[in-house]
Formats: sequence, structure tokens, C-alpha cells
Amino acid sequence: MKKFLVAIDQGTTSSRTILFDVKGNIRFKSQLEFKQYFPKNGWVEHDPMEIWNTTLKTLKNVIKKASDLNGKIISLGITNQRETTILWNKKTGKPIYNAIVWQDRRTQKYCEKLKKYEKNFRKKTGLFIDPYFSATKIKWILNNVKQAKELLKSNNLLFGTVDSYLIWKLTNGKMHLTEATNASRTMLFNINNNKWDKEILKKLKIPLNILPKVQNSADNFGLTDKKIIGKEIPISAVLGDQQAAAVGQTCFERGSIKSTYGTGAFVIMNTGSKKIFSKNKLLTTICYRLHGKNTFALEGSIFIAGAGIQWLRDKIKLINNAYETENIARSKKNNDGVYIVPAFSGIGAPYWRSDARGLITGLTRNSDWKSLVRAVVESVAYQSYDLFYSMNKDGLKPNALKVDGGMVANNWFSQFLSDIINLKVTRPKILETTALGVALFAGYQAGEFKSLTQIKNIWKKDRIFYPKLNKSLRNNLLQGWKLAIRKTLA
Repeated sequence: MKKFLVAIDQGTTSSRTILFDVKGNIRFKSQLEFKQYFPKNGWVEHDPMEIWNTTLKTLKNVIKKASDLNGKIISLGITNQRETTILWNKKTGKPIYNAIVWQDRRTQKYCEKLKKYEKNFRKKTGLFIDPYFSATKIKWILNNVKQAKELLKSNNLLFGTVDSYLIWKLTNGKMHLTEATNASRTMLFNINNNKWDKEILKKLKIPLNILPKVQNSADNFGLTDKKIIGKEIPISAVLGDQQAAAVGQTCFERGSIKSTYGTGAFVIMNTGSKKIFSKNKLLTTICYRLHGKNTFALEGSIFIAGAGIQWLRDKIKLINNAYETENIARSKKNNDGVYIVPAFSGIGAPYWRSDARGLITGLTRNSDWKSLVRAVVESVAYQSYDLFYSMNKDGLKPNALKVDGGMVANNWFSQFLSDIINLKVTRPKILETTALGVALFAGYQAGEFKSLTQIKNIWKKDRIFYPKLNKSLRNNLLQGWKLAIRKTLA
């Protein structure tokens, strides 16, 4: 009988479940998009029940496929959009409010009030005080949703990031757990002692008893309930999506670095057992935790990457699908001096300005709709340059980058990225590295892989892009971008 590993990849715009064989090949994939809610300017929400139903449906499709292929699922992993916050009723499992998404900026004013404590928060959590993280989202729900107060009184309220909520639902309410990488994105978790930080909880008036227990990234998260999915499968690994991609790209050595281009874009550099506190606004976070031991990372977060392409498709209707962007960008000799800063929900690292809003600059009579499409694609490479420039200022000089995520299937973008960041860019054979990473850790926990070296041998490269842009042209492009950023921040 064939052995399979399953990864649930619960993302910002869709839920998907992927069936892998133990060599890391994709055997089947099921994916469903779900609705995005924007109730007010800067607010972003999801319906947790829709997250759950799309996840359940895709998982059942994969389980059926595994049995059609005459195989056995030995282990299941969960990777998820991070920081997104759900509070639910312990008795009924029903959410008391929509999920507040990582991109949401509603707690900006409250974060500004907390800024005086930032040094202390940063030392403990590795993070800046920002609406991006879960802590102030929890606080907002506790303060603004009447049911929250009632359930707190009767000790029937639970909080979780998306992984916790899915574990709770899959185990039919038996397990209230999260793992270290997700916990490290809440702004409530002390990455020095691996515990929820009582001082921060007290300051924010968030009760400890609503928080999940924190496990290793590869660990025992319980069994799926037979009543829910028809069979018992061990849930053996959980990772936040960006950390899962770092594992899927086998960034196990100190200094290895990957960037994922999905809804947002996230650069993660493995810093080993050492926590590096950036002087240039990058985050210190947990890369993964095995056997109680943290491996740390430095991270740069870009809020809008693929989401910019979605905006072109859904809001201003310049394209029908993402694949068109490659030929459109290629069809223009240059960018016509047009820049788009996609600060649709503030701007992330290294600026951290939640009040910033999107900007188009450089329009002339010669600009056309194709200039706008190309400018959105280019903006992702420029934002990546900002992160690498920050890393260089911190004394970290990567010499190569592994990339993944939907956007890097675009050869024009991958080449332009290499040109702008002036680094060798390697694309793997399997672009679904987020799902692959958590599937590999689930296999590791199940004993299918005995070591990280064995996992490393599974990774295969597809193509390498080398920088080949003329130096003065690159400098001119970057000058234009820096000017656009100055205008945005002004």
C-alpha cells in the first residue's frame, strides 16, 4: 500500500489540501477560494465557518483521492495564514465574530498608545507593536463584542490563530493547541522562555485561560475525529505559512534564506540558535521548533504582493487572470516611469506605516493600462529590494535567494526580481513549498524521515535566474521607486 502525507494549507484567499507521496511529489490538490470582507476602510475579515467548510471539503476530496489511489495517509500537517484572529464559544464551537485578518488595521490608534512599551515588547516577542499581530485584534474583540464578555464570565471563550481553530474543529473540540511559530506571531508569546508572557497579557487585559497550549512544530496535535472526516488521522505538524515555506525550501542552515510570493511576500532568513534583533525594522521570530529547541529567523513582511495582482483582476478589471501579467509586462520596453506603491492596507517592513495608502506616480499621456499592470508586478521586486537593503544594513549579506509562491511561476517577474535585488534567484520544482514544508515535518514526526538531512535531499531545483540588468538602468529604476516611497510616506 502506498504511503501518503497530507498538508492542509489554509491561506488568506483560499483553503487547499494537498496529497504528497513520501518523496515529496504532489499526487492531488483540492482548492477553494472564499470571500473577503472589507466592512470599513482598513478592515479585513473572513467568515471562520467558511474557512472551516472550505478546508473540510478540500480535505475530504483528498482523503477520497488517497483511497482511489489505493494509499494510506500516515500523517497530516496544517499550515496557515498567520496572525489572523478567531475567538469562539468553547461549548458550541461557534465563532463569536468574524476572523480579523492579518492585513486588518483597525487597532492602529490603540497600537500608537502602546508604542511607549515597544522596547519591552520587542525584547520579549521579537516583534514591533503593530495592528498586524494578533494581540490587539483579540483585545478589540474582547472590548467590542458583547458575547465575548458573557463567555469570559462563564469560562467558555477560546482564542486561536487559524491553526488552533482548525485543530479544534478537526478533533471535535478535544484539542486546544497551537505551535511555536504561530504563537510567536501573536505579540503575546515570549520567545526567550517559550511561554505566554504574563506581563504583556496583564498590560493588555487578555486572560491566559483563553489561549491554546503551545507545542513543537512537529508534535502530537491529536487525531482527526471519525465523526468529522470519516477516519482518524494523526495531526503531526503545524507551522505558520511563511515558516512552512522555509522548511519546504529546506532552509535548515544558518544564513539560508527564502522569499514567498503569495498574497503578501515574506523573506525569512534562518539565524540558527541565535536571535538577531534588526536595527532596520525587520522582525525576530521563530523559524521552527523541534524537540523543545527554537531555531530563529529574521523576517521582512510585505503586505501586498499577489494581492496587487488580485486587485488588477477583481477591482480595476485590467486582467482576467494572473497568468496574463507575464506577457503584458514583457510587451513593454520599459516601465514608462510609472510606479505603484501598493500600500492598500498600510506598508510593512522596513517602514511599518499602518496609515500609508496606495499611490500611483509618474503618469503621462503616454501611460496606458499595461503600464499599470507592469508597475504592480514591478512593485513586488522593489519592496523585496527594501528588505534586502535592510538586511545588508544589519550586516547580513545573503548571496542567493530561494523563491516560491504563485507569483514566481511568472518568468519575467523572477528575472526582474533577480535584477533588482542583484542576487541569484532559485526556483524549486515544487512551488507549493508551504504545503510541502508542513507535510515533510508531519512525515518527520511520524518517523518516515529520520533527519533534516533526509528531508533536504527531497528538494529539487527548477530554474536559476541570474542578475543581468545594466547597473545604471537598475539605479535609475530604484531612484524612481525611492521617490515614490517618499511621496507615499509624506
